[in-house]
This record gives sequence, C-alpha cells and structure tokens, in this order.
Amino acid sequence: MPVLNAISLAALALPAALLGATHLSTRRMAREAEALVPPVGQFHQTPHGRLHYVEMGQPDAQPLVLIHGLAGQLQHFTYALAHRLATDFRVIALDRPGCGYSTRNSDTLARLPAQAEMIQNLLDAKGIKNPVLVGHSLGGAVSLAMALAAPENVRGLALLAPVTHSVAGGPDVFKGLIVNSPMMRRLMANTVAIPAAKRTAETMLTQIFAPEACPDDFLDRAGGVLGLRPQSFITASADATMIDQAITEQARRYARDLRTPGGVLFGADDTVLNAKEQGRSMEAYGLRCRIEPGLGHMLPITQPALCEEFIRSTVASLPK
Repeated sequence: MPVLNAISLAALALPAALLGATHLSTRRMAREAEALVPPVGQFHQTPHGRLHYVEMGQPDAQPLVLIHGLAGQLQHFTYALAHRLATDFRVIALDRPGCGYSTRNSDTLARLPAQAEMIQNLLDAKGIKNPVLVGHSLGGAVSLAMALAAPENVRGLALLAPVTHSVAGGPDVFKGLIVNSPMMRRLMANTVAIPAAKRTAETMLTQIFAPEACPDDFLDRAGGVLGLRPQSFITASADATMIDQAITEQARRYARDLRTPGGVLFGADDTVLNAKEQGRSMEAYGLRCRIEPGLGHMLPITQPALCEEFIRSTVASLPK
C-alpha cells in the first residue's frame, strides 16, 4: 500500500461535503492564479505534451536554455536574470514539462530522461544547436540528463544550485509532496492540497529562500501563485516522488558518460540542498564548483547579477 502523508490521510478522512467545498475552493484559486499570471510565451507540441516557452535576445548568438526547478515556472528566470543575458545571447526560458503552462501526458514523464527528451524535441524543432543549459535545482538534474542523453547536442552546463545526487528522503521542505499513488495525488490536488499550500505558503517560502528573503512580488512577478492549481501539485508531487531513484541512477553514469564541460554555482547556506554534496562533488566529473558565502537556494531570483556573471564566465571558458 502506498505510504500516505498527513495531508493524504486527512483527505481520506474528510466527509464528502467538505471535500466538495475544498474542491470548489481549489477551482476558484486556480482561476484567480491564472488570471494574475497568464501565459507569456509560445507553445510547442511534443509527442508527450505541450511546452510553454519564451524567447528573447539575439537570434544569431550563443543559445542559453533556462530550466527551472521543482514547483517552479519560467518566471523564476524572467523575474530578473533572463533580460540581463538577452543583451548578448539567444535566451530560451521554458516551463518544464507539466509546470507553469506546459503539460505532460502522464506522471511517468516526471522521469529525468523523459523531461530531457521533451525539451530536446523543442530545441530540435526550433533548430537550436549547441546550447548552454542553465539549470536551477531540479532543472540542473534535467540539464545533466540532456547532456548524458546526447552530449553532441549540448555545448556546456551552467548549473545553479542543482540536484546532482540523491538526497536521502528528499529535502525536508518538500517531503509533503511525496505521494506514491497517482490516484491519491489527484484526490489531494483537487481537494485539500491547494488550500493547505495557501495557508503554509509564507512559511514554505521563508524556508526555501533562507537565509535570504523572499521578495514581496514573488507570487505575481515570479509566477509563484501558479502553484495554487491542481496540476501544479500533481506535477510537483510526481517530480518529488520520482527524483530520488532517477537521480541515483543518473549519478552512476557521471564517471563514464558525462563529458560536457561547465560549472556549478551554489550558495554556502543553501537550506534545500547541500552545496558540497551536490556541487563540490561534480568537480570529479569536470564541472568547476563555486560556492558563495551567505547565500541560499533561489539564486536566479535573489542574486541575478551573480548568476549573470557566473553564466557569462562559464560560457567564456567553454571550448570553441
């Protein structure tokens, strides 16, 4: 029987009338979220779902593909970083499969190789060759999956606080997302999960951004309010539930198969991922690691100038 967390047990115990009320409340919050943060880009249909992306910058310049993390959306990059890079690069920021306004046809597409394949399908369709992948958090794991799947397609990696290895039990702040049953995942998403997420949002964001502060405009300008939708919970839950096995299998391949050059940037005081375990460990596979004191996990939002400098220096160091 799947392991049930406290929220899923609560969902089972609630009477039908209360479940109905939470379902209506969830639908209302989802509509309000989408009205506040509508789609901002274009759409590409892949065999396994539709990807939402924005493109900016110089059409003939080095492409940068920006891939966000768990429970995020492309606005994590357009918040402050993407426009800085667009002065000299061709920038493509996308909603990962199932996130933001992207879709995926099943929870099994949370697997890292499947997400990598969908994103590569978009890049192939747009004729984007030899991109540098800028992956934040879980987006870093997806970037690594793309480099392992087709190293000839990826010029380099500029990873921001990436997931690179297993985290026993998952980061504490995301443990509530781990739900092994797809059916329970959907029941929770359409009843109790979104009202609960709204009640605990301030505490969660404080933990994720620590020791830095979450900006006051995170919910709208950074798209955070899009997390208050059933599909967002389903996607984040599937990602969080499947990542441990996927990243364990992926990490076994680094020594043999990871040949893409680049670097890793971490905040020394990241409370979500351990900078040495997830970042410094990648030096053994050819990725330089830079750890900055006093900084946390949400670097693309809190430290856009630092991220810009790191990405530019990483691109400049890559073989021509």
